[in-house]
Amino acid sequence: MRTFLLSMVLVVLASCGAARVNYDYDDQTDFTSYATYNYFSDMETGLSELDEKRLMDALDATLGEKGFMFAEEPDMFINIKSTVYRDQASGSNVGVGLGGGNRGIGGGVSIGIPVGGPKMTRQLQIDFVDSNKDMLIWQAISESPFREGDTPQEKSEKLQAVVDKIFSKYPPQ
Repeated sequence: MRTFLLSMVLVVLASCGAARVNYDYDDQTDFTSYATYNYFSDMETGLSELDEKRLMDALDATLGEKGFMFAEEPDMFINIKSTVYRDQASGSNVGVGLGGGNRGIGGGVSIGIPVGGPKMTRQLQIDFVDSNKDMLIWQAISESPFREGDTPQEKSEKLQAVVDKIFSKYPPQ
């Protein structure tokens, strides 16, 4: 019983920092016909140069594992967009109040004190575009926690985890 409770706590804690991914794709596309890829040359990812390299390394490794090859004249192009934003639902407050009353007369004062800093979220969008038809065929949009102060190793690990999650359902069934 104790092991079960401990494992449940670990699962809950691990899921708190996990990426959420939404997928969309053209259901008329035969995804088995795609074997090569490349990136759009004019891609503006919204990432720093170092994070862009980390992400592309993670993508290259994952796509290689799935049997894709990098090519100058590919079957599909990849576009990447990333934004970081403050999560509006993350505000935690502690309330402090004063109150009093006598003979049917009352009053009170209450203030909220913010606890912790703002929570940041990185949204990462990956598009696959058919190079012959110039048509979007697959898209994944992930949202995951983001911290500016992560070490380079932590950034690489987090980006790889997001890429693994994104491609866990590729190709679509």
